[in-house]
Amino acid sequence: MTVIVDQPNFGIEVDQKDKNSEGLILDGGFAVPNANAFGHDFRDYEAESERQEGVEIFYKTNHIHQTYEFVKRMREEYMKLDKVKMSIWECCELLNNVVDESDPDLDEPQIEHLLQTAEAIRKDYPDEDWLHLTALVHDLGKVLLLPEFGELPQWAVVGDTNPVGCAFDESIVHHKYFKENPDYNNPAYNSEFGVYEKGCGLNNVFMSWGHDDYMYLVAKENKSTLPSAGLFIIRYHSFYALHRSGAYKHLMNEEDEENLKWLKIFNKYDLYSKSKVRVDVEKVKPYYLSLIQKYFPEKLRW
Repeated sequence: MTVIVDQPNFGIEVDQKDKNSEGLILDGGFAVPNANAFGHDFRDYEAESERQEGVEIFYKTNHIHQTYEFVKRMREEYMKLDKVKMSIWECCELLNNVVDESDPDLDEPQIEHLLQTAEAIRKDYPDEDWLHLTALVHDLGKVLLLPEFGELPQWAVVGDTNPVGCAFDESIVHHKYFKENPDYNNPAYNSEFGVYEKGCGLNNVFMSWGHDDYMYLVAKENKSTLPSAGLFIIRYHSFYALHRSGAYKHLMNEEDEENLKWLKIFNKYDLYSKSKVRVDVEKVKPYYLSLIQKYFPEKLRW
């Protein structure tokens, strides 16, 4: 079934520059490159001025249309998992057909970014094999851009994510455009808690729809044995308002607090591992196939 979303197909993600103020070394000795694949600072959208209009258009479209009802409709549709059946590795290879217009740091095939992230983490956390696999699969939900998955527009697949059903925190990039969102003036949705309760747990919160939430649903509904922290990373790795600005903590429970520690570790590798250092896919493939076999069924419903 094709899900039709009649909106412009724009997509550029933006955020403040993520500088490592303590030098070029992160956890366990991972060396942060000085520049991304294009020779610019990571997540630096000022490096190419022509990007700026696209940034604004993307987030304006995203913020206007990511309503509570839209997210509810998308989750109900995609929770059916009736699009295709394929393995995790088949999906990794399929992802090479996807162009993420929101990523200013990468011009290599998508599978190489996944493996760059996974291999960097594997080096520093050799005993956490679930984290290696989480890195490999975290972006697979971007297949939503492909025809067989509904061919959703970029604004409904990539970019930063945020809760819907409660007030939009001012730390969210281009917050001003939420004023045109129907939920912005709806008293059911525009208070601090909205439809939620204090400490209800992020698992009970609807997030703006995109590749994060989709891959989370795929893993959860296919009964992946990844630990709670792995599923948390998959679902919230684009939730910058939380893991960079500390917003929405009033909705978190104790399990969320523990999982957030792992998400903050993961996020450094997700961002800073993007470089011209190529990964020999065939060399590392057997290791990741063994992890897929350990944590996922052979064929998944998508």
